[in-house]
Amino acid sequence: MKIADFPQSVIDENVDYTVKEITNVIKKYGPRESGNENCLAAQKHIKKEMDTFCDETRFESYKMAPKAFLHWTKLVSAAIFLAVVVCGILVFTSVITFFLAQCIVGGFVFVGLFITVMEFLMYKQFMDPLYKKVEGHNLLGVRKPRGEVKRRIIISGHIDSAYEWRHIYYGKKFPLMGICMGATIGGAIISFVLAVITIIAKFVDMGSFGEFMLNYSYYFHFFTALAMITLFLFVDFKTISPGANDNLTGTYAAVAALRMLDMAGIDLENTEVCAMITDGEEAGLRGCKQWAKDHYDEYVNSGVETAVLCVDTLTDLEYLNVYNRDMTGTVKHNEKFSRLVMDSAVEAGHDDLKFANVFFGSSDAAAFTQAGITSTCLAAMDPSPADYYHNRRDSYDRLVPEAIKTGYEVILSTIFNFDEKGLGD
Repeated sequence: MKIADFPQSVIDENVDYTVKEITNVIKKYGPRESGNENCLAAQKHIKKEMDTFCDETRFESYKMAPKAFLHWTKLVSAAIFLAVVVCGILVFTSVITFFLAQCIVGGFVFVGLFITVMEFLMYKQFMDPLYKKVEGHNLLGVRKPRGEVKRRIIISGHIDSAYEWRHIYYGKKFPLMGICMGATIGGAIISFVLAVITIIAKFVDMGSFGEFMLNYSYYFHFFTALAMITLFLFVDFKTISPGANDNLTGTYAAVAALRMLDMAGIDLENTEVCAMITDGEEAGLRGCKQWAKDHYDEYVNSGVETAVLCVDTLTDLEYLNVYNRDMTGTVKHNEKFSRLVMDSAVEAGHDDLKFANVFFGSSDAAAFTQAGITSTCLAAMDPSPADYYHNRRDSYDRLVPEAIKTGYEVILSTIFNFDEKGLGD
């Protein structure tokens, strides 16, 4: 089967279906914090839909701490702010010296940077033991082939939506996100470097430069303390995005992939097609990490060639790309599968896609790739980032049917090409 032979009317109908369903889910279930009852209710709604065109649907549950991934921003910012201010007061009241103050502030900043790297750069579950855990759920729908299962392709999208990022919501026409995050991270790094140099200057004769560092470099930390106020205000945990584009478009890309095959009466010979609806992506890829851990042997050692295409936001058509690098550029997805998706896009008539990098944040695909499971990511979102990203503007009135349709054509083309030749030698 080739995408050129697939009935266009089926794709068009499923784009309409997607827009209506996303609107319905948001109106009926509202924003969906990772692991909460709204997430599960929306997944149950989708399962009922998928039961009509899947051979099998099932839930798998796991435990996660939804606030652990980002709540550290408040802990770290408050701790560094207080360390700078309190130590400053103690210095100016002659209780401690500038040197001791530098040691204390440098220690707090180092811990803050370490947590940032562990949580936001590497997506480790570092802070989870400190937070309350809830039950999250992953939903899988399976469309079996006519014959023996020799290949398996999974289309995946996450159903949970994000806590609001104030910098983006209030900086719609101004690069507030870049300025605040640059000041916060840059200030922290400079503060740590200054503290280290000052400690060295205490024990190594560095001349007038060393004297300057010992007596005056502390004042820079007050800039870092001010920047920490913006980090403290960064995430609004009381406001949750409706998540229409990020990522109900990805969720319904997975659902519609199987629905379109059913409507067109297409049963593949040896390729199993799955729709995976994960929870916990906005909590640090928790759902996908658990699924990859639980199904590693099935996806890697069973003899069934398996690939996962994670779809995350189909909105900004000019940025529709195959994201072959992920997790702030630290994870490289499977080269053959990424190329297959790109070639499939060209075959579907979309030759303007590029290989791209998720340079800030991550997609669920990174969790699969880190686990050693073949994966890549398809997404269409302005990386600047888009003004609807992680805030209340991401509602059904911002859906772009043309982008959804293009994404569906690429996904179908990928399924057909994977069915025909797999990843090749």
